[in-house]
Amino acid sequence: EEVPGYSAEELLRTKDFSTFRPDELDEIIRLTAKLARRMATRLSRRHKFARRGDVIDLRRSMRRNIKYGGDPLELARKRRKIQKTKLVLLCDVSGSMDVYSRFLLQFIYAVQHTFANVESFVFSTQLTRVTDYFEEEDIADALHTIEREVLDWSGGTRIGQSLKTFNDLYARSMVDQRTVVLILSDGWDTGDAQLLDEQMAELSRRAATVIWLNPLKASPGYQPLCKGMSTALPYVDVFASAHNLASLLELEQYLKAS
Repeated sequence: EEVPGYSAEELLRTKDFSTFRPDELDEIIRLTAKLARRMATRLSRRHKFARRGDVIDLRRSMRRNIKYGGDPLELARKRRKIQKTKLVLLCDVSGSMDVYSRFLLQFIYAVQHTFANVESFVFSTQLTRVTDYFEEEDIADALHTIEREVLDWSGGTRIGQSLKTFNDLYARSMVDQRTVVLILSDGWDTGDAQLLDEQMAELSRRAATVIWLNPLKASPGYQPLCKGMSTALPYVDVFASAHNLASLLELEQYLKAS
């Protein structure tokens, strides 16, 4: 039922991905792209010195005007500096994530087509780099290609082994102290917990921030008790939900703080 005063867009933002009807998919894709563009163009709160900046730098102005006895004759200015955060996106496409992974992949697609520096991966029992697949202009074509070529789509989950592949083959060139690593997974894992612990520790050491978005976190009474999630959580800087567009919108504040 529609709530008085709420627009259709606001209702879609708060609707759980698992409850979307087929006839709503085009609209949710549009909103996802809109969300990614907003995050990409958001300016940081940090500033840098500029001759024609739009903000007066009070501290620098005070230092400049000491020679005039403190009278504000010369005003130093500063302007906002766009964040140059690098993103690495790792999306769980195992069977337990099937109801959410298609929406999250649409989000990743929109982010990659908006941010300047993004690398995208999917994993189940193994890791697959999909950055090049998302260069497709049509999201449906990109998802179809990924589903066809990712052999373990909707299979089991070995998060530790998938992260080991990432750390061994990609982390050295893709992850540094300007990198936000974003993992989208429910944390259900059939692999070795010790391996997962080791690989999360390695990823945490390399990255500026590790964000874990779990669609189940919004469920009433949820506790991160499953083996994979409880093992990974000590190495996670931000643990949040990813069950609807409103929860993905909150990612903006985490990227600003990185």
